[in-house]
Amino acid sequence: MNVIALGINHNSAALEVRERVAFAPEQVAEALVDVCEIANIEEVVILSTCNRTELYAIVPEDVQPGSKAQELIDWVANYHHLSARELHQFAYLHEGEQAVRHLVQVASGLDSMVLGEPQIFGQLKSAYAVAEGAGTVGGEFARLFPRIFSIAKRVRTDTAIGENPVSVAYAAVDMAGHIFSDLTRCNALLVGAGETIELVARHLVSAGVRQVVIANRTLGRARELAQKFGAEAVLLAEIPEQLRDADIVITSTASQLPILGKGAVEQALKVRKHRPYLMIDIAVPRDIESQVGELSDVYLYTVDDLREIVDENLRSRSTEARKADVIIDEGVRLYTEEVRSLAAVDTVKEYRSMAEKLREQELQRAQRALDRGDDPRQILAQLSRSITNKLIHAPTRGLKQASVEGRQDLINSARKLLGLEGSSPQLPGADEPEQPELDLPASAVETTRRTLQ
Repeated sequence: MNVIALGINHNSAALEVRERVAFAPEQVAEALVDVCEIANIEEVVILSTCNRTELYAIVPEDVQPGSKAQELIDWVANYHHLSARELHQFAYLHEGEQAVRHLVQVASGLDSMVLGEPQIFGQLKSAYAVAEGAGTVGGEFARLFPRIFSIAKRVRTDTAIGENPVSVAYAAVDMAGHIFSDLTRCNALLVGAGETIELVARHLVSAGVRQVVIANRTLGRARELAQKFGAEAVLLAEIPEQLRDADIVITSTASQLPILGKGAVEQALKVRKHRPYLMIDIAVPRDIESQVGELSDVYLYTVDDLREIVDENLRSRSTEARKADVIIDEGVRLYTEEVRSLAAVDTVKEYRSMAEKLREQELQRAQRALDRGDDPRQILAQLSRSITNKLIHAPTRGLKQASVEGRQDLINSARKLLGLEGSSPQLPGADEPEQPELDLPASAVETTRRTLQ
């Protein structure tokens, strides 16, 4: 299996590294085409989220996966104007069956910072859809990714890994509950209008937050999301004004530059008479300048600061994760067996074609004998002997040669292929497998029937 998964995630690199290799949504389609041309690969999918940037690719059979991974890392470094040497120390590579297993773990939320979080499944499906649109998905991935999604769905259906959904969004709101004793007296400003912010809004409203304001680059999307939760929608330009009343600020946009700077927060603190802020930046790259955390009345947290909550989730869901591993093992095994079986398709077709030609030749010979009026019993006996002898001629010759060469391994393999391993000759009986009917012409069948009566 020549699939590879190459990436950098929250386990292999700090936030400062991850945000430098992240792809903005509008970059991905162009990047997919570019990497195919530069690295000479036909199929590739790019997944870029808050906690990981991963490339999934099909490597040609005659190319070493390791050498192709080197090319891909060099491409990522060049694309983002980084040092390839630096990226090598943070990157990981999975090949073949391990790459498939990793993909299922990612899709199932088992490789996420917050174990079992559900957003990654949709993010991976979106990544695959973008690759389809860019023309970088072919037959291999068209077969693999639907199976990945199917196994991941089974994990979430057959285990409790998805019960009481825990995500980065939930972890952020949980942290707010630890900072403020009564969330019903707090106002929240959410920056962004994507899936993560929608989850944050949902958790905040459930926790009883008094007022929620959603700020976004486009007002239409902000209003659409705000209507779901009885929130207010504003543009990003209105953030400085909204900061005056907000107690909780949570950001998650795809902006490549910070949206909230130290100066704006300082001005808001003066108006608020230094009432404290809880600010949680769950975007990669970061939406809030790191210098904001230097202000005395601001509690600023990033994705990496959610580790404690994440660890608690890991402990509480470890049992379900072990159940999920069993499902994944079975799913990956079945897929691997299916892929391996495809390698024999051409050989099976060729062998079947050869057998059909032999059968047709002997059938025609038998029909001519019937037309001459020969004994049908003798014709059928001769037909069966001829077909048998011609079908076993090549295997018999090969087995004899293997024996001469002392190749017991080939003989053992042949026994498995021929269904002889652990078997002994059987007399015809009720348990004997049904033999295929000979496709004799109707005239020959009728002549034989009359003769046997």
